[in-house]
Amino acid sequence: MSEFLSAYGLFLVELATLVALVLVVIVLIVSSRRGGRAEGLVIEHLNRRYEDTADEVKRAIAGKGGFKKQAKARQKERKRAAKERAKQEATRPRLFVVDFKGDLRASASASLREEVSAILAIAVDQDHVLVRLENPGGAVHEHGFAASQLLRVKRRGLKLLIAIDKVAASGGYLMACVGDHLLAAPFAVVGSIGVVAQLPNFRRLLDEHGVDYEMLTAGKFKRTLSMFGKNTDEGREKLQQEIDEVHELFKNQIREHRPQVDLEKVATGEHWYGIRALELKLVDELRTSDDFLLEAAKERDVYTLSYKRRRSLPERMLSGAESLLSR
Repeated sequence: MSEFLSAYGLFLVELATLVALVLVVIVLIVSSRRGGRAEGLVIEHLNRRYEDTADEVKRAIAGKGGFKKQAKARQKERKRAAKERAKQEATRPRLFVVDFKGDLRASASASLREEVSAILAIAVDQDHVLVRLENPGGAVHEHGFAASQLLRVKRRGLKLLIAIDKVAASGGYLMACVGDHLLAAPFAVVGSIGVVAQLPNFRRLLDEHGVDYEMLTAGKFKRTLSMFGKNTDEGREKLQQEIDEVHELFKNQIREHRPQVDLEKVATGEHWYGIRALELKLVDELRTSDDFLLEAAKERDVYTLSYKRRRSLPERMLSGAESLLSR
């Protein structure tokens, strides 16, 4: 029986190795196909997309002949609007829309900085900026940098709106809270105002196998806790101090930008759905970004901006692996 179990275990290891190799090949293929995408800014006039979608529906209902007159009128109006924009005589204010899909490293910050710079280069005072934020949190310094990019919009004097359709938690809410007005879907996850640090320790396992581990440092607290060495109460206490300090910085960010929030209630590390987040004043309105944009398009010219950055092969491989694991 033991021989059978050993052989079966070996088979499972070989099967797992084969599956891992297949996944790596798939990621490489996907990454190579995406690698040729040119770097640069992609802009779409969202009003036109809405109009085209509505026209398709009208055409399907009224038939090609019945819709012909409306199509001519639409084309005439678009030509007139294009001439006004060419002469810089357009009077309608604009809404610029950017998307931020977060990960542990807030890697979308590289594109966000380019998108914000492009907006600030042409925006006027009556223009607004909407960020559709989907971010479960991650590294503090990375998300702090992303929040700083959003603050550039506010410092320029433009109204900054944040739409949370799915999640803005931890580092995601660190970004979201700087907005002038926060929208959230009823069941969007909001909050998680806290800090966590955790790591395994393999010291006893190494001792059992007679493996020594050495770590040399210069500076008393260059390393507080170790994965392989013996941890001390002093090191644990120092790490806890660092975590508490980051938590306080997080709370200060909220105090500055959302003074209406009762931090004693919300800075517990808990998260809430949009309905409850509204009661706690973590957000200002229950509304999806889709509803908001449809309404805004009646009064504003709405443009989506997306900066497509050419990523290195390791970045593409990691992104492909994250996407595959997510699916």
